[in-house]
Parts: sequence; C-alpha cells; structure tokens
Amino acid sequence: MEIVHDDESLSFYMANAVSASPDHPVLIDKFLGSAIELDVDAICDGQTVVVAGVMEHIEQAGVHSGDSACCLPPHSVDKKVIAEIKKQTKALALALETIGLINIQFAIQDSDIYILEANPRASRTVPFVSKAIGAPVAQLAARVMAGKTLKELGFTKEPEFSHIAVKESVFPFAKFSNVDTILGPEMKSTGEVMGIDRTFGQAFAKASIAAGSALPGSGVALMSIMDEDKTLAVEVGKRLVGLGFSVIATAGTALALEKAGLKVDMIHKVGEGKPDCVDRISEGAVDMVINTTFGKKSIRDSFTIRRTALTMNVPYFTTIQAAKAAVTAIESSAEKEMGVLSLQEYFEASSG
Repeated sequence: MEIVHDDESLSFYMANAVSASPDHPVLIDKFLGSAIELDVDAICDGQTVVVAGVMEHIEQAGVHSGDSACCLPPHSVDKKVIAEIKKQTKALALALETIGLINIQFAIQDSDIYILEANPRASRTVPFVSKAIGAPVAQLAARVMAGKTLKELGFTKEPEFSHIAVKESVFPFAKFSNVDTILGPEMKSTGEVMGIDRTFGQAFAKASIAAGSALPGSGVALMSIMDEDKTLAVEVGKRLVGLGFSVIATAGTALALEKAGLKVDMIHKVGEGKPDCVDRISEGAVDMVINTTFGKKSIRDSFTIRRTALTMNVPYFTTIQAAKAAVTAIESSAEKEMGVLSLQEYFEASSG
C-alpha cells in the first residue's frame, strides 16, 4: 500500500505492484490529505446499537490505524461532528443487520465526514476501549451473538467517564536496523500501551513513557519539516521555546521559524556540510527530534536522522500532529506533577 502524490511515484509503485503480484488488480482510491481519522467501536443486537467508544487518531489519515496513537474520547473534534458520527454508526450497524461488534473508520476533512471502511467484526481497538470505559466489550458482543439482547445484558447506554485514555503504538525498529521509522499506510507496530489521566496531555505523557519514549522537559529540539507542515511547525516551535527549549532546524525550517519571530540555530542537512543533524544527535546534543518529510528522495535522505535518533534513544516524531500532542504533554507535565490512580478509582470518580 502506498500514498502517491505525482506521476513519477505512481509509475514507480505500479511497476513494483505488478511485479510483486501480476495476476491481481491494483485498487486506486482518492487520498484525503490533512484529514482527521476516527475509529468507532459499537455493539448491535439487531434492534439497539450502543457506541462503546469513539477514538480520535493523533496522526493524520494516511497513517495505518494500527500505528497511529489515539485518544478516547476525542480531544479536538467538535461535539456536533462526534454526534453525527455516532448517528451514522448506528444507522450503518442496523442497515448491515449487524449482530455483535462493528468497527467503522471515519475521516473528517473540512467538516465533511467520510467513511473509510466498515467492518462488522471485532477490531484490534476493542481491548483498549474495554479498559478505557470499564466494560467487557468482547464478552457483551459474544453474548449478543449467542442470542442475548443489549437490554437483557444491561448495556443500553453509552459509557460516561471523566478521564481520557491514550493508546500509543510500540514498534520493533530497534530490532530491524534497515526499517525506516517513518509512518505510512502499511502497519509497522507490534504492540500497544495505554496511558490514562484527567487530561489529554498527562495521558499522552504516560502512554509515551509506557511505550519506552519518555518526553524531555527541556533541552534542544531538532526540527526538519516539509513545506506542507511549516505553518503548524511554527506553532510547535513557539510552544517549545515557551517551555524553555532551544530549537535547531535545517535551512528551510529555520527560515520559516525565524520569519515568525523565533530564535533558531540553523543546522546542516546530511550531505550539506558539517556538523550536520546526525552529528548533533550522535553527540548527545539533541533531546527531541521532529522530522516530517515527503517524497521518496526526501524520505531516503532523512533516513539517517530518524535512525540515529532511535539508536541514541532520543524521542522522535515523524508527523507534525504527533509533535503537537507531545508538546501538549510536555506542557501538561510542566504544569502538574504526574499522578497515579487505579482503574477502579477512575471509574468510581466517573460514576460519582
């Protein structure tokens, strides 16, 4: 699976796809750029539909749903949009005559709602949803499939809770030295962890720690950002500086940040002079890397940045959306010391 943006990339991918599987057709879909993706898990007994959870992906649509971090409930999507998504979920579950679980993936682009896929089955998100809402979703669905109604099971209302749960993916990149850490439509993760708290920032910070990538509270942030992300990169840069970080950036990114009034030290890209990005990371002089890129050549040229960050155990982000979430987590951690509660305490607070 591949996202292609130009004729050259399309020709390259088609040649490889046909070579790999000449007897099978190639499916071409329109890609929704800069869209927010949401996952919905619901249970239907043929008459009643209960939405167990609506999850907002942190990474933009185009990153495999199994690789994207996500939060439940959504933290940035308008409540009216969420209500419409729940309405569409219920209508679709009933129309498909679903008995049991259904998972639907939505995308939101410019306030328009798109259905990417609908699967009348259990999704990989069910364990996360169950733990986040405090209900045995798989067990309930199995009993519905065996003939019970949701009313008989006492599960007819959407769960209500006052906390936020964040699912973060765990990747095996340290074991595979030739695999690029950049995320895309093909799944690379091999596990997942969960963080839970009263705020999105604290929950994301906990999930990052659980995934083995604790976020720094200060230090030096390296930014090398593709053109499409530079507007959002300015926001991220300003927030990092506000937290006390020093920012170093490659030429194009440094120019964009300086135009916005930020003090930035310029650093060479790999192959453009010394010392370069990789040198600074290897020296232990970088505490956080934000590297978004586009196109095969740029991805190839920046591979060593991401790989070196991984080797040096430096937190790195390959999408600007994930970088924004990380900065929110750092801000939240700076404002309030991280606390720990049991799941039971979270659910008791929600019910009280």
